[in-house]
Amino acid sequence: MPGDKLSLFAQSVYDALVEIPRGKVVTYRELARHLGCRSAQAVGQALKRNPWAPRVPCHRVVRVDGSLGGYQGATEGKPLQRKRRLLVEEEVEFLADGRVDLRCAGWEWPVTGSSAAGEFNDP
Repeated sequence: MPGDKLSLFAQSVYDALVEIPRGKVVTYRELARHLGCRSAQAVGQALKRNPWAPRVPCHRVVRVDGSLGGYQGATEGKPLQRKRRLLVEEEVEFLADGRVDLRCAGWEWPVTGSSAAGEFNDP
């Protein structure tokens, strides 16, 4: 997939992902809003096609209720276990029911918008 041409939308999603600090998460909805997109599902589709995971950290995007959502196109099994493991390694806090504690781990973009320093360019 890295050889495939990325859409401008997918590239904007990946650029935004690298701005999310280690140990923090955003929701699919927040990421969509940041990009000026009304569809969290469109964001999810781009995330599942992320050819640079976990270096471009799509594991830092969760559902609005703090549940993990999906990872690498799966919503259960080993991929989701890997997403959780990556978040645990980053010291993301979880609630007793397995959801991410968004009060502790939630992150928002600065009001000024995204910075060029966060852009991801494939070497």
